[in-house]
Amino acid sequence: MTFTKPNRRHVLAGMGAALATPALLTRARAAEVTLRLHHFLPAVAPMHTQFFEPWARELAEASNGAIEVQIFPAMQLGGQPPQLAEQVRNGVVDVAWALPTYTTGRYVVAETMGLPFLVTNGEKTSVAVHKLVEEFGQDEFPGMKPLAFWSHDAGKLHMRETPITSAADLAGRKIRSPNAGMGELLSKLGAEPVFFPVTEMVVGLSNGVIDGCCLPYEVVPAFKLQELTRVSSEAAPGARGLYANTNILLMNQGAYEGLSDDLRGVIDANSGLELSRRIGRTYDEFEAVGRDVVESNGNEIVEIPAEEIARWRDASQEVYANWQATLDAEGHDGAAILARANELLDQGE
Repeated sequence: MTFTKPNRRHVLAGMGAALATPALLTRARAAEVTLRLHHFLPAVAPMHTQFFEPWARELAEASNGAIEVQIFPAMQLGGQPPQLAEQVRNGVVDVAWALPTYTTGRYVVAETMGLPFLVTNGEKTSVAVHKLVEEFGQDEFPGMKPLAFWSHDAGKLHMRETPITSAADLAGRKIRSPNAGMGELLSKLGAEPVFFPVTEMVVGLSNGVIDGCCLPYEVVPAFKLQELTRVSSEAAPGARGLYANTNILLMNQGAYEGLSDDLRGVIDANSGLELSRRIGRTYDEFEAVGRDVVESNGNEIVEIPAEEIARWRDASQEVYANWQATLDAEGHDGAAILARANELLDQGE
């Protein structure tokens, strides 16, 4: 199995290729199994060109052409991003990229890693979330087989006008929040959190409904956010990042069990912890590309001082307590899950 480490040239070239070619991947010979993979980002997104397309080719090669993956980006098969997991569960699609935060409270163990300040970088956090869900959340996905869990690098605050270096700068600002936990923290810091899927964010920034958004740099090029925002604020080096949403690659359980033993072996060999690690590492590369795009556009990048981040972490304690209660209400040991999440991040594997 081969995978080219993406750099800025590879990613931008992939974006151009995706604009010129359809998202459907075909093989010269007929496949025994065709898997339909659905996701919510456009075909120019790095995740599509630099992971899903290579991964589909790897499955085809490992199965000697028996597995074909058809990729449908930008919700081409219908529905909204919050419905992707249910589409897998109901057999509408075979594989999908889903975010637990879009259905908050349904996949609570996986969603835990989306709390504020539970992120170091993409690779390490992806390993942590994969292990956390394996240990505590195996029963959260009935009718589905998780193939990988991953996180992006830490989110940053991208603003139309105002640099954010303290809670005072957030006062009264309408900011698109990436998840409920981060929204709760933003509210405590004086901002007005607004939540909608990332696919609707461009309109919100364009018409002034929101003053900014909280996202990693890797999302910036696909939506040209560098043209809609003027300044980005990032946590000081050495501090944990603001947040990172958990992402899941899910496969319909029936589709998986319907494969022959050898083809299930191909899926197994190309999924699991090492795939999660690989995607997280790839997202770290995407992050560098996105930051370069922001800088190249002439946008300002400012630092949120470490002492300010420490104050924000203190403000997060109530967010953690509320989430622990949510975990407990779902029959989990919330304190143990939160402690393990922090332990896994501190291990830095």
